[in-house]
Amino acid sequence: MPTVDIDPDELRELTGSEEKGDEELKDDLFGLGLEFEGRTEDGAFELEFAPDRLDRLSVEGVARSLRYQYGDARGIHVPSPNSAEWTIEVDDSVPDERPYVTGAVIRDVDLDDEALESLIQLQEKLHATMGRKRAKGAIGIHDLTMLKGSSATEEGTPTIEYVGLEPDEDRFVPLDSDAEMTPAEVLEDHQTGQTYADLVSEYERYPAIYDDIGLFSFPPVINGRRTEVSTDSRDLFVEMTGTDQWTIDKMLNIVCYALSARGATIEEVRVEYPDHDIVRPDFSTKTKTVAHDRIETILGIGLDPEEVIDLAERSGLEAAREENDDGDLVYEVTVPPYRVDVLHPLDVIDDLGRAYGFNDLEPRYPDVGTVGGRHERSRLERAAREQLVGLGFEDLLNFHMISEGENYDRLDVDPGDDVYGAGEPATIKEPYSEDFTMLRTWVMPSLLMVLERNTHRAYPQNLAEIGFAANVDESENTGVAEGRRVGAVLAHHEAGYEDAKARLQALTRNFGVDLETPPTDHPTFISGRTAAVVIDGEEVGVIGEVHPKVLVEHDLEVPVSAFEFDLEALR
Repeated sequence: MPTVDIDPDELRELTGSEEKGDEELKDDLFGLGLEFEGRTEDGAFELEFAPDRLDRLSVEGVARSLRYQYGDARGIHVPSPNSAEWTIEVDDSVPDERPYVTGAVIRDVDLDDEALESLIQLQEKLHATMGRKRAKGAIGIHDLTMLKGSSATEEGTPTIEYVGLEPDEDRFVPLDSDAEMTPAEVLEDHQTGQTYADLVSEYERYPAIYDDIGLFSFPPVINGRRTEVSTDSRDLFVEMTGTDQWTIDKMLNIVCYALSARGATIEEVRVEYPDHDIVRPDFSTKTKTVAHDRIETILGIGLDPEEVIDLAERSGLEAAREENDDGDLVYEVTVPPYRVDVLHPLDVIDDLGRAYGFNDLEPRYPDVGTVGGRHERSRLERAAREQLVGLGFEDLLNFHMISEGENYDRLDVDPGDDVYGAGEPATIKEPYSEDFTMLRTWVMPSLLMVLERNTHRAYPQNLAEIGFAANVDESENTGVAEGRRVGAVLAHHEAGYEDAKARLQALTRNFGVDLETPPTDHPTFISGRTAAVVIDGEEVGVIGEVHPKVLVEHDLEVPVSAFEFDLEALR
């Protein structure tokens, strides 16, 4: 899970709670869903947070949430930005791969060392999460006093240009450098350029932002040194480029709210596309309709309407009671601009529950006349897991979500191939991270990732997982076929096909099913050392020795044999 470093003294100052000790502060943070993971070398709290609450990626955002929790702030605060003076003009030459831009002017901000460090951390955490490592959205923050806007518009407002340029068309001095470089030289010779070169290296023209002096930003790679922000900066220009307008607009809102908490004034920026104009930041709110009965059912408590409204206001929301067409009590809940996570009424109910205090909910037996017991599938899964442990495997539980690269590319498999594990992916429409963009189609990628992360551990490493996998299947009512897979890997200096088959035979024999292993081909495994797993006459999996190129891809220096098959075959 992502972590964020928060200075507890600064947090106390921003919340006005200087009297709170560290332990009490940790408890309050835990109530928000922020878990204390330890301290940094500088004494800051290292907090693990839910990746949906991106507004808490900075000390300002965490302080805002705590003030609501303490009751020192209520309802929605929406900054009132000043009218636009600056304009971003988008040229037709901008690369089609990165066509969108947004921005804001920040005035009278007080940037001491702590505030500047918090701003940099917020920028990088947004890059890593919502920005998908700058691929979907990238942030540039500049000292406004170092910009000179041209007066290209009829109104004479200062204007900067977002354009596309040839790799060697112009030169500028990038951050952390003393020499002028072309964008192509930045990608080849600059450390930051090398890190993010893959984002733009295939573009015919590179994204670039100019003022009247010249090139000052090469998004999404690096800013120019001329506009570098320091503790002496008081007015800032924030620009963001990306692959869709919604993402960069929401990232901009989070940054603006963080700087507003420092006493800064927000000023709008006009963005002029070739075919339309917009004004940003967009601080419009949205509403969700939540039924009173649904709130009580989910939380398991009775609440008066006034209590619901109070809980909403203490969550940084606003709620107005109404009646729907059926005469039922509902609430129109208004959500602030910095909340990118509220997609469903259940997200609102989760906020209400946290404001109430989940620890204050009293457990009670459900009003039903049945006795709980294990589901048949659960009994099968447990029995198979016990057998695997008895065969010398360490039981694992991995994430069900993965990236396309991990699921396919690194195992030399293409989506839709006629091999086990190569089903069409069920993808996430709006993933928060490029590391988790789809449901895995088999468990083998997860097992190899665990081996990759444990190369410093002693061998043998015999790992097994009974886990969820899914792939697109139009014959299913939902359009997605779901199931449980049994996967296992054996990693040691003498691991071979026979080792994996011996354990697979023992497992199937204990369940009283017939096993056959006819030869087959699979790109993840070595040809001639690979077989299909056929149980009771049905092909349900694959077994073999992992191919050397897959081992090299995962930095593994010992042989690995493995098998995977459908759990239902043991029934």
